[in-house]
Amino acid sequence: WKQYQYYLRDMLRLDFGYSLAYYPAKVVDQIARALPWTMGLFGMATLISVVLGSLAGALLAWPKAPRFLQYLLPFFLTLSAVPYYLMGLILLFLFAFTIRIFPLGGGYSVATVPSLSFPFILDILHHSVLPGLALVLGGVGFWALQMRAMMVLGREEDYITFAEAKGLGGKRIFFRYALRNVLLPQVTSLALSLGMMISGAILVEVVFGYPGLGTLLLKAVSGFDYNLINGVVFIIIIIIAVSTLLVDVLYPWLDPRITYGRRMR
Repeated sequence: WKQYQYYLRDMLRLDFGYSLAYYPAKVVDQIARALPWTMGLFGMATLISVVLGSLAGALLAWPKAPRFLQYLLPFFLTLSAVPYYLMGLILLFLFAFTIRIFPLGGGYSVATVPSLSFPFILDILHHSVLPGLALVLGGVGFWALQMRAMMVLGREEDYITFAEAKGLGGKRIFFRYALRNVLLPQVTSLALSLGMMISGAILVEVVFGYPGLGTLLLKAVSGFDYNLINGVVFIIIIIIAVSTLLVDVLYPWLDPRITYGRRMR
């Protein structure tokens, strides 16, 4: 029991001990180097895929949307069936191995000296295009199809009919009435899907050799570095928990009826 107490205490202090594969470096130092790469890649890719997918899916179900958008439906159906790692392998083969306009892997060029200079930032962006695109394309189809299904039901609601009867413009009805209301279940789905999405991001990092938590976890497993495995998994759980909390904070902004407190009279 005492040993378990010490273990929990060290976990709360982020003291995971020394890394066996990178000895004498500490586990927390290795995680601190890899975490910004994962957060940057995962955060931007998630934001882009959710926003683009939700908007495209809502327009697919909206009767007054441009007709050419209907041709995107088979495209989204195909993307939703492709897992993240397979999308990464396809992009890697096409644009890094065949066409060779993007690097095969890594976070930056070997000859580049890490610094806050503009060339180094451009080099990082150049290396992050393919893994980021794999995450965006792997998720945008799912979000588009889900939003389309919810918008098909939402456009038949009475408040939409009432807004049309009042003579409101189509854009105002779409953004202020239809889209805002169907976003609530979409946000709920986002909170439930964060675990799947970050696991996909970790696999994509392994495919591209991106210097994030995924590559670090692979090296830890390969080197039987149990301390590092324990630390990486713990940090991933914390990321999912904090991300879910941030998603919950969005609810009152989307729906004023939802509050997390009660005023005392």
